[in-house]
Amino acid sequence: MIEVNGLNKSFKLYSSPVHRLQEVFLGKKRHVMHHALQDLSFRVEDGESLGIIGPNGAGKSTLLKILNGVIMKDSGSVKVSGKVTGLLELGTGFNPEMTGLENIYMNGLLIGMEKEYIEQHLDEIISFSELEEFIHEPLKIYSSGMVMRLAFSIAISAKPSCFLVDEALSVGDSHFQQKCMRRIRAFREKGGSIIFVSHDMNAVKMLCDKTLLLHNGKMLEYGDPEKVVNSYNFILAEMNDDDNRITVSSSGLGSQSYGSLEATIENVRVYGKDSLSSVITSGERAKLDIHFKAHKKLDNITVGFGIRDRFGQDIYGTNTFHMGKSISCKDGNVYCCSYEFDMNIAPGKYTVNVSLHSDDTHYSNCYHWVDNIEEFEVAGARGPVFIGVVRLVPSVNIHESELIYMRSVDNDQN
Repeated sequence: MIEVNGLNKSFKLYSSPVHRLQEVFLGKKRHVMHHALQDLSFRVEDGESLGIIGPNGAGKSTLLKILNGVIMKDSGSVKVSGKVTGLLELGTGFNPEMTGLENIYMNGLLIGMEKEYIEQHLDEIISFSELEEFIHEPLKIYSSGMVMRLAFSIAISAKPSCFLVDEALSVGDSHFQQKCMRRIRAFREKGGSIIFVSHDMNAVKMLCDKTLLLHNGKMLEYGDPEKVVNSYNFILAEMNDDDNRITVSSSGLGSQSYGSLEATIENVRVYGKDSLSSVITSGERAKLDIHFKAHKKLDNITVGFGIRDRFGQDIYGTNTFHMGKSISCKDGNVYCCSYEFDMNIAPGKYTVNVSLHSDDTHYSNCYHWVDNIEEFEVAGARGPVFIGVVRLVPSVNIHESELIYMRSVDNDQN
């Protein structure tokens, strides 16, 4: 369990190294204070997973470093029950001149593992990292993905009660990322707590029980991951709006929405073309109608949509910009943008978000963005049964063939 109350952390910023020396020797103030964290309070229970999101410079990494004991807080309290280990900035606690094996011992000791414990779990650490071939090589020849493998293997093997994960986990191949996620889920199921910092919003929504939104060192929102992620999207749109025209609005449809309202979404409907119902058969041709109104002449408007599953995971999205459709609107006119597609997704309940903006994303000139504006259900399936989220509709061909063995370079040399 981790409990944080009234946490504050500031740094002195100097415009040049000379100013730092002038302040030391002349006693003149040459710095400005940067408040990285301001009056931050939250609690993570045993077995709970907390996601921390926010723009670059929001204070996310600073918070993790304080929790991991890398830097000291200015004020406030941090109460931790049990051992805390983390996967922070890539390469933290490693010596590039030492071998992978030597770094296991050094890093393990730094995070509180006993030498005897490291020796007992050495084979397990090396095996999980899949670096047996390179473990006696210096770390300076490792790729960033290999360093991440080693760092994660050491940290998770320390048997912590709370595991801190920073963006370092995003480095490397998908195979090892999936392996790490499985290990993190198993760790959580055994009662371990997780604090997860990421820009991958799907990972945050899938992995975390609660999410904390940081901006300029302050906590803006804390609670349900999907709701907090939507607030984060609003912040990103606001940061990219040069004229500061973004305004939180009410769509009247019971959904979160924002935008400059130069064009507004009036109505959205998803239905099967055969059933004319919002309960659609998997594989059925479906239609998505988006009715919107222009409140001024707009020469470059993009209409987009995204589909989320019951976990809040974005499974598909596109817009008219990516499809090469140019839209111009007259002031006061109402338009309907209709998408047609085969509903090749698995049975279940889904929601739709819709956006009006310019160019390719709603982060630029967002006129109106509405989250969870419509809900539909996919029930039953046409054609062959499948597992997973999407139907890929493959063809299959079977014929006689000789077996082909892939030989490694080592085998060839032997």
